[in-house]
Amino acid sequence: MDLTSFSAGAQHIAGRVVTGSGDERFRVVNPADGSTVEEVVLASPADVDAAVDAARAALPEWSRATPGTRAEALGRLAGVLADHAEEFARVETAQTGKPIKLSTEFDVPGTIDNTAFFAGAARNLEGKAAGEYSGDHTSYVRREAIGVVGSISPWNYPLQMAAWKILPAIAAGNTIVLKPAELTPLTSLMFAAACTEAGIPDGVVNVITGAGRTAGEHLVSHPAVSMVSFTGSTAVGKRVAELATATVKRTHLELGGKAPFVVFDDADLEAAVHGAVAASLINSGQDCTAATRAYVQRPLYDAFVAGVADLYAAVRLGDPRNPQTDLGPLVSFAHRDRVAGFVERARRDGATVVTGGGTGTKGHDGSDLTLGAYHQPTLITGAAQDSEVVQGEIFGPVLVVLPFDSDEEGLRLANDTPYGLAASAWTRDVHRSLRATREIAAGCVWVNDHIPIISEMPHGGYKASGYGKDMSQYSLDEYTQVKHVMYDTTAVARKDWHRTIFGDR
Repeated sequence: MDLTSFSAGAQHIAGRVVTGSGDERFRVVNPADGSTVEEVVLASPADVDAAVDAARAALPEWSRATPGTRAEALGRLAGVLADHAEEFARVETAQTGKPIKLSTEFDVPGTIDNTAFFAGAARNLEGKAAGEYSGDHTSYVRREAIGVVGSISPWNYPLQMAAWKILPAIAAGNTIVLKPAELTPLTSLMFAAACTEAGIPDGVVNVITGAGRTAGEHLVSHPAVSMVSFTGSTAVGKRVAELATATVKRTHLELGGKAPFVVFDDADLEAAVHGAVAASLINSGQDCTAATRAYVQRPLYDAFVAGVADLYAAVRLGDPRNPQTDLGPLVSFAHRDRVAGFVERARRDGATVVTGGGTGTKGHDGSDLTLGAYHQPTLITGAAQDSEVVQGEIFGPVLVVLPFDSDEEGLRLANDTPYGLAASAWTRDVHRSLRATREIAAGCVWVNDHIPIISEMPHGGYKASGYGKDMSQYSLDEYTQVKHVMYDTTAVARKDWHRTIFGDR
């Protein structure tokens, strides 16, 4: 099977690639040069209905399959993904603009590993041990599939986020309809095709390429969808929750982030500087866990700012297909302009742009950056804690650095945004690190590093960053219903508790 053949259409329904029935055509654009990667016909609500019907039809057989059967299917899927790893990396880079080394070394192998993990996790649905908890009944817990899951994934990690949605859902016995961002649908469609090649039954995994206001809202509101999982901005997440409430669906929301990077005065300065550059620029800063606001204790502040500025100046912007390129373009020209707007308003409000702040003209490899949606790595100081650039989610290669004095102040500032997805603390003192990991309100807190994720550990937020977990056994639990089953062990017709309703003891 050619996973990269999109000529038949941009919808994957019941194991087949079909053309959407909507009226709108959409260009998937390479943001490195503005060229068209593919042109697709977007889905209409009727296409969403067809995908949901396919998922409903596949649900009885798939939900009753043994955990071993589902595990074997996911194991085969991991093999198919590995066989097509180079294709996935190439298409991911073409549609997002991320450097090929990131696609090759992070996105694709991470997705394969996640698939292999859920192949094992499918056989480990945990529950309370059976027992006589009341004394005259035996109780046990069943974990069962929820039903049809409607998921919406974002444009920043199209392949990985599709996997994060699909894998735990189907490992637990659900079927799924996924709507990827229309900007970047191609590797999600390839993932669905890989599921078919791996022998996962038709209708278990369906992908709809459509606009959020039509296909997305129809999917979330669909009465036959039992659960909704969404990754994206907090503003859109609120709308998803509102729509899902009307039909009392379970919701799983991984929303925005504004990760603090807290550097105490005993930290390894070189490690903190290198960590800040990598953590703020990964995927051109288009990462909800990226380091976006660094709080540095005053004795290290000046040296930290100088060190980050020096490393930023050495980062290589260029053609994302070039293995030496460090930083590619942002996902679109509109998003590039949005990021530039944050920087310009911060400058106008009195902050200092230490380095960067523009789009650049020539890449390290001679590529013409003016053709693409590029934005230079940008370091900002002198911003107020309550300013837009500190509080708002920029989602670009921009790091704001602020000083602090006491440990208490640093931790307070770290928590002083609506978000709580990820954070890091940099210190050589075990007591400081323990305090930071306890007091910072975030779903993940790294110590002396920032960004690494692993399939075995959960990912999810606090506060306005949402709720529910991706990856890990905790993610699998999100996609199951817990059922209590209780057996009488006495064979007595008249139970003692009946006297509370009729008769005497």
